Amino acid sequence: MSASAVFILDVKGKPLISRNYKGDVAMSEIEHFMPLLMQREEEGALAPLLSHGRVHFLWIKYSNLYLVATTLKNANASLVYSFLYKTVEVFSEYFKELEEESIRDNFVIIYELLDELMDFGFPQTTDSKILQEYITQQGNKLETGKSRVPPTVTNAVSWRSEGIKYKKNEVFIDVIESVNLLVSPHTQPATAPGLGRGALGLLTPPPCVPLQVNANGSVLLSEIVGTIKLKVFLSGMPELRLGLNDRVLFELTGRSKNKSVELEDVKFHQCVRLSRFDNDRTISFIPPDGDFELMSYRLSTQVKPLIWIESVIEKFSHSRVEIMVKAKGQFKKQSVANSVEISVPVPSDADSPRFKTSVGSAKYVPEKNVVIWSIKSFPGGKEYLMRAHFGLPSVEKEEVEGRPPIGVKFEIPYFTVSGIQVRYMKIIEKSGYQALPWVRYITQSGDYQLRTS
Repeated sequence: MSASAVFILDVKGKPLISRNYKGDVAMSEIEHFMPLLMQREEEGALAPLLSHGRVHFLWIKYSNLYLVATTLKNANASLVYSFLYKTVEVFSEYFKELEEESIRDNFVIIYELLDELMDFGFPQTTDSKILQEYITQQGNKLETGKSRVPPTVTNAVSWRSEGIKYKKNEVFIDVIESVNLLVSPHTQPATAPGLGRGALGLLTPPPCVPLQVNANGSVLLSEIVGTIKLKVFLSGMPELRLGLNDRVLFELTGRSKNKSVELEDVKFHQCVRLSRFDNDRTISFIPPDGDFELMSYRLSTQVKPLIWIESVIEKFSHSRVEIMVKAKGQFKKQSVANSVEISVPVPSDADSPRFKTSVGSAKYVPEKNVVIWSIKSFPGGKEYLMRAHFGLPSVEKEEVEGRPPIGVKFEIPYFTVSGIQVRYMKIIEKSGYQALPWVRYITQSGDYQLRTS
């Protein structure tokens, strides 16, 4: 048993649109959802499933909307949640921004989509590329004698249409890894006499006073979240086989000495033959046309901070504060981090900002109480400095809470932290054409934070 009805509510709980699929739950039951939600919030016991009598509300929040499915007992909850998230994905691809205004402006097409996404409470066609073949945002008159629904919907391969042709057959593979990191310092801030005095004119710390804050920091959280995305321009109905330096595969084939990575929490697009992967770790699939995410994975591994941050703060009689930040690229010298942004927290009552940087530029963002130091290009092995000077008008105000962590954003092309590699991409199609696979590796920051003392 799956969903009985689906509702889209505004932030106050008012229904914007709904679809009753089974008729076994009264549509008026949705009136109980928002009071239950508010009650649970007040009790501090908020859950993704709320119940009123025999009726259960399975809900998610997206932007300023609530998507709610009602159902009776014995429902497959994971199936319902997957459907709700898939609905968000489809609507977002149709309307770019899924929000209250786009729901009100497109209610006709939303009803059409809800009819195709689910039938009698069970998910049906949920691939937006296929839906866009016959549900469009332009009005189309039906021609007599022609089927409105494309044959793709009833194909065994429902995610790809037949008869696709390209003059040039290519596959672009992006291996993107995000680094989540939380570093905590071991030591208290070092007292550094003279460090920072006249700071705006000095961008090199005195040799006798090295930066010590965070120098002995410990990594509290470290993980790599990876995705492999494809952009496919291939004719016909090709079968693709992707080979990675997967440790389990190498051990199965007696190549455990080779450089390999151990993938965890692997998730695949529906096109991948899971039985084949379970048997011999082969990633075999008939791809959708265009862009899609083939797989995602996670690695719980100790990651050396790629960009290391050290900071020293000096206060002068509660009237002003000077902050010195050093950033060091701890990745190989051949690589370059692009679009680096270092967010340094400052006191909420700071004013009169002045900055000096050895590279890039710094700006004060008062609404977020941070200084953002932007560096367009940051080569591996390089060190850069930034000094910031602020006035503190609240003379007697003391910091009650600890300083928020320093956040870092970056992107390093042609580089992966885990060492994952695409060993091969085989393309098999009955017409026997030649195709070019292109591979690109990118490492970027995820939730990357360094706490300071």
